[in-house]
Parts: sequence; structure tokens; C-alpha cells
Amino acid sequence: IKTFQAIQEERREQAERSVLISCPSKINEKKFLDYLSKHGTINKHFFYNSYGAYAVVEFSSRESIASLKESTNIPAVEHEAAVPFKSRLLSLKWPGSQSSNHPMPKFKVQSPPSINEISQLLSEKDSIDEQLQCLTEALELTEENVSLRFLVCSLLRDIAGAYFPECIIRPFGSTVNSFGKLGCDVDMILDLDGIYATSQKKGSGLSLEYQVKRGASERAVTQSILSVIGKCVDQFGPGCVGVQNILQARCPLVRFAHQPSGFQCDLTANNRVAMKSSELLFLYGQLDPRARHLVFSVRCWARAHSITSSIPGAWITNFSLTVMVVFFLQQRNPPILPTLDRLKELAGPSDKCVIEGNDCTIVSDLSKITLQQNTDTLEKLLQEFFEFYGNFPFNKASVNIRKGKEQTKPETTALYIQNPFETTLNISKNVNATQLERFVALCRESAWLLQQKEILNQSSDSPWGFAALLLPSVTSGAGVKSRRKRKLEPASSRIKNLLDSLKIKGGETVAKKGSANSSR
Repeated sequence: IKTFQAIQEERREQAERSVLISCPSKINEKKFLDYLSKHGTINKHFFYNSYGAYAVVEFSSRESIASLKESTNIPAVEHEAAVPFKSRLLSLKWPGSQSSNHPMPKFKVQSPPSINEISQLLSEKDSIDEQLQCLTEALELTEENVSLRFLVCSLLRDIAGAYFPECIIRPFGSTVNSFGKLGCDVDMILDLDGIYATSQKKGSGLSLEYQVKRGASERAVTQSILSVIGKCVDQFGPGCVGVQNILQARCPLVRFAHQPSGFQCDLTANNRVAMKSSELLFLYGQLDPRARHLVFSVRCWARAHSITSSIPGAWITNFSLTVMVVFFLQQRNPPILPTLDRLKELAGPSDKCVIEGNDCTIVSDLSKITLQQNTDTLEKLLQEFFEFYGNFPFNKASVNIRKGKEQTKPETTALYIQNPFETTLNISKNVNATQLERFVALCRESAWLLQQKEILNQSSDSPWGFAALLLPSVTSGAGVKSRRKRKLEPASSRIKNLLDSLKIKGGETVAKKGSANSSR
């Protein structure tokens, strides 16, 4: 099994041998490939749409890129002047009209299905377990989408490389942690001193040091580097629009949209702990496929009910939800995932990693980890996840995946989830009591729903199983949209409405039975 680091290196190396080409929409794929093959062997290629048709072409050697660039021209622009920056983002000019009697290339999808399309897909499945597996397949990043993300980082590296020739721009977060869904942002790190570099080359005799300028602090240096690169991306970066330098944030960043790929990008510098967190989640995702299925399902459910939001605020983040799922799986009997402390115990000498005083050591070799035999179905785990957090003592306990058990909350925030590596930080500090209450209420309601046999009835035309949990909820008064708190109806009528909304006959009796349980 390849390590996280090996996979990243391989993808980065492939991206360096790739180009991104804007094409006519009715392109003749064979002629296009014949033309490019003059410059060398093509390993793979694919087409997609984003503000027009594009092709990603990966050559088998970097010499092909140099040869291709030799024969590429700077465009003549009327009434304006071109910035003559020669990147690997190209446009194919096809003289004359395109005949459309050749087969059209297949365009790869880069955007996620809508909630309605998801609901439709799920309703055709035969069990909740199949639904959750299908959901993951519908939402997860495709091989092509990941290639495109690494290529965008590589194109940006060409700009930053003008100042720092040895720098690398690495994607982190959902692009690489195996929990990313189509359409998510690309978070990138400008790695100037080699995240994976071995420590100082210390010898006993003579040695050399670079002469450098000094800044007031690490933060000031990061801000100055990002502001220059941000300006460069803004003025010279083809396809990069809406560049914002957000340098006062806790972690300074440059935000921009990359139009040719359709990605929203955030560039930070030397954010090594974030890279380690991505590796940790990747590890958990590889250890048991149920971890990924459960995370995709819980996130989809949370988004459908506006528990998470694309706007920053007091909402629970996807990262927090993912850690909550990991914590829940560590608490099963027997545990499905090992604790972070266990991953540290299993680490070898080469895995040792200390970042800014924080011990971030985890085992990189998956084969060293032995898992216990737990055969719970996804349906059972989903049900128990909702019950677990519907009854979790949030007022006094914190979520801690390092120990894999509840700890006393060190401070009085609504939700306390210990940062896996910077252990004095709370990754859910932003969440307020209202949002946590909504989450708990929805967990309880979903747990209750999964116990109703009507929900499991596949013969009706209405959404069933997990799809039924995505329907508008009755408990969520104060969602992201409505600021005013609505008075909740009594539990019995809420549940009756819910069952009616599921087009269930004879819901009355169930509702009466249910009201006794739900108003406890």
C-alpha cells in the first residue's frame, strides 16, 4: 500500500508533465491528439467543461512540455497588450469551421449532483447500505478531478517559482484527505522549506549558510511573501480572477478563482499542521471503507438541513463533522478506528514529526495497523451515530480522537472538539449554542425516523431510507436562512406532519406512539 506522501509526490510529478488546453467545443479528438503527439507520448488525457471546453493532457516526459512550448505563440491582442507570461495554460486555435460528423469526445463531470438528483439515485437502491455506498460514489472526487486540482497547483507553482525556484505548491484538506466532494475548494500550501525535507544538514567541519533578509516575525514574513505572490497571480496569472489578499486572518491567505478549472482556491504558506491533519484523515479513510461512507452521508445530511454552510459563521464545519464521525467509530464495540495515540505508538523512527512544538507523529505504513473485527452494517452505524450525538453530554464533555474517549471540556464553548495536533485548540470554537441545539434536535429526529418501518418501505413512490432523511425537517426552526426563531409545534403534530410529508397512510397511530418517545 502506498503511503500518503508517496501518493502526493506521484500526483505532483504527473501534474508537472501536464498541460491545460482550452479547445473548440466540437473538437475532433483524434486530430487533436495526433497534433499534440508530435511533441511526445501522451500518457492520458480527458475533456471537461468550465466556461468552455478544456482538455487536460499528461505527457510521459517533461521534455514534451518544453517542445510544446517551443511551438506555442503569444497571442496578438487587438487594442490591448498581452502579458507575455508563458504558462502551461494554452488555447487551441483551429482554423476553418469544425465539421461535426466525427464522434464527440466524452466530457468528464466536475460538479456534484443536486440534492434532488441524489434523492432520485438513492431511491433506486435496495438497502440503506447500498444507498450510502452509492452516495459516496456520486459525490467523491473522481480521478480526473484530482488530477485537475494538482495541475492547478502546479500552474500556480510556475508563478511562485519565479521568486522561490525550489518552492512547491501542495494541495491539502479535502483535495487529498479522501473525504472531498466534487465542487469543493482547493486549499493549497506554498511550501518554501520542504515540508517533507530532512532536517538541517549538520556536519562537524565547515558549512555554508544562505544570506537572507529578516522579518519581524514568522507571520510578517509569510504576509509579505503571500502579498507579493498574490499580486503576481492577480497581474500575471492567466485564468486567475477575483484575487483577494486576506493577510490579517489567523492563517494569512490569498483567495482567487481559477476560471479554466472552475475552482475556488485558497493559498496559505507553510501551514504544515494542516498537511498533517489531511494525512491523518486520509489514513482513517483508508483503514475502513465505512468511515468514508459515513462521513459522506453525515455531511450530505448536514448540508441538506443547513447545519453546515458555505458561508463562514457559527455553523459546524465539515472538518468538525468528519472528526465527530471518527470519534464515534472509535467508540464502537469493538472499535472500528484506532485512536490517534495508537497511531503515534505504531510510528517508526522515520515517522517522527514535531511542528512548532506539537508532536504530530503518526504511523505512515498502513500495514502496521491491525484492526479489530467489527461487522456492523452502515445502516446500524448511521442509526447509532444519530443516537450517539442526540444524547451526547455536550455541556460537560469534549470530543477527543487522540484518546478516543470523552474528556472534560477545558472551556465553556458550546461544542469542544480538540484539534488533533494542536491540542490546546478547539476546532469548533465558532459554533454557537443555537447551532449545536439544531444539530442535536436533527440527530434525534433522524434516529427516530430510522426506527419507523414506513421509512424503510421501498415500494412507495416517496423517498425512502437515507433519502427520507434529506427531506425538509420539522424540528429545524432556525436554519441558516430564517433568523427568527419559530415556536416549535408540539412533538406529536410535528411527527404527524413529517409522516404525512412522507405520504404515509395510517400515520396517526404511529405519530401517537412516537410522540410519547420523542417528547421525553
